[in-house]
Amino acid sequence: MALVTSSREPIDALVERVLRQLSQGRAPSSIELERVDFKEEGGRRDGDGSVSPGSTTNEHAASHLAAEMACMANTPGGGAVILGVSDNGDPIGTRLNADWLRHRIWELTSGQLTVAVREESLDQCRILILTCIEALAPIRHGGKLRWRVGTNCVEVDPVVWQSRMLERIGFDWSEQPSGKTLDDVSPLALEVARRYLRESNGTQASLTEATDADLLRRLNLVKGERDLTNAATLLFVATPWSGVDYIRRDMPGGDSTLRIEGEGPLLAQIREIEQAGNAANRVTHTEAGYAHGKIWAIPPRTLREAIVNGLAHRDWQTARPTVVEHIGDTLTVTSPGGFVGGITPANIITHPAVPRHRNLSEAMAALGLAEREGIGVDRMVRDMLAIGRPMPVIAEVDGPYVRVVLLGGSPDTAVVNLVAALSPAWTGNVDSLLLIEHLTRHGWVDAESATSLLQRSSSAETDEAIRRLADAGIDDAGSAPVIAPVRGVPSQQPKAFRLSDVVRRRLAHRLAPLRTREGREAMILGWAQARGRVSSTEVADLTGTSPVSARQLLSRLVAAERLKPGRPGSRGRGFFYVPK
Repeated sequence: MALVTSSREPIDALVERVLRQLSQGRAPSSIELERVDFKEEGGRRDGDGSVSPGSTTNEHAASHLAAEMACMANTPGGGAVILGVSDNGDPIGTRLNADWLRHRIWELTSGQLTVAVREESLDQCRILILTCIEALAPIRHGGKLRWRVGTNCVEVDPVVWQSRMLERIGFDWSEQPSGKTLDDVSPLALEVARRYLRESNGTQASLTEATDADLLRRLNLVKGERDLTNAATLLFVATPWSGVDYIRRDMPGGDSTLRIEGEGPLLAQIREIEQAGNAANRVTHTEAGYAHGKIWAIPPRTLREAIVNGLAHRDWQTARPTVVEHIGDTLTVTSPGGFVGGITPANIITHPAVPRHRNLSEAMAALGLAEREGIGVDRMVRDMLAIGRPMPVIAEVDGPYVRVVLLGGSPDTAVVNLVAALSPAWTGNVDSLLLIEHLTRHGWVDAESATSLLQRSSSAETDEAIRRLADAGIDDAGSAPVIAPVRGVPSQQPKAFRLSDVVRRRLAHRLAPLRTREGREAMILGWAQARGRVSSTEVADLTGTSPVSARQLLSRLVAAERLKPGRPGSRGRGFFYVPK
């Protein structure tokens, strides 16, 4: 049995995608997913590393695959193993009988796991694709309960697994009665709640005038007449253990200058941690153009969002606290519990909001602490990029935990001024800033390459985002364009874009790595590999150099056997090179 949700991409589509990428020469390690893994059949390597032909049955391989498939079944959404591919991507195939393997895995998992096994051909080599749906009960192998975190199988606590399963079936722990009543509410928590409401200036500001009981009822935190939900007890009474552990160090490896182990109502803990974080949040005073004024090392809204997300979406069934490490200008928030509802680092910006605890999340949003619309991550990304800092690093790590890292620091005034000058003003949205930041590191972008960057499902969506940026201008530069089409692209190929000459000059310091010999060669090779060809006109436009310099660069890549002529001869109108 399995739980089927529309929030997860079908496993067959994921398998098709990674096989397509493998056929394009990508290494398995670079394309494996949380739900798709490559394996070679165990027990076939000789002492010298050569591969034996194998047979129709192989106990060693079956035992290993049973463990891997049990791990996949324990993972939300289930998964697949592609059998018959070596670590370096070579198809070495397998002779294992599909029916025998399917039955043997069922036996090795005590009849708990039935996998689908189908034959496929990869470069005329027989491979097997093993798939399984998500298990409704934990499946152990060798006495261990494991699931996938990233691209690794790791042990998981049964309580954590059960908590994730309850989330998957829509059970909201935070909405259940807690055993506490309105009489248990902390006056301090009520005062903090009203402060947040006054500061939010939102549609819920009228709640500040409500009575204590009405305030909690209108936040949907009361069951019946007086019973509090678990969310209400967390926010207004006390967390069952320390909810958040804040550690401040002035520099990496330095002694802690402040340690706060939160106790009591969660609202009071958040207020105390937020105030400590803002007190340690360095301010830069600048007087350059639009950037005149003071800019925080970490935008305060982003700092709050990271802390609140780490508490609203954490697993409250575990006694481990949400750890906030504030070291120098870097803030790291590590919260118990992995991603939920199909959210991954690859889709977290655009995926619809999937709260682990809906009652808790909605109450915090109503108080002005979090984003009800599920756009908090968007704003964190935008706010960091808008001051020239890296976008937040968000990942799931062993435990599982979700870790958010904000790499704050001195703002890049050139970026701040550029964002302020974008016209129309809405151009400074997260899509545009992601595209501009990508162009400063890679030199070019097209709809295909921007699909994963903007976390969209199709190149048609990213094409629209690129078009909007191409139509925008820079007000204080006489409405100069932000990006420009790459010259020399054949009419039958999709358009590609680079930063305009005006923006190149403004952001010259950020483009410096692309202006080195190594940087230019890497950019052109990336272009040739992604687009299938490259001409001297394209090279000159991408690198901002003369046609002579462009031809010299191409000659070096040909001599290094990284490119080859696209047709016999080496001259003539329309001549181009292709990857070798």
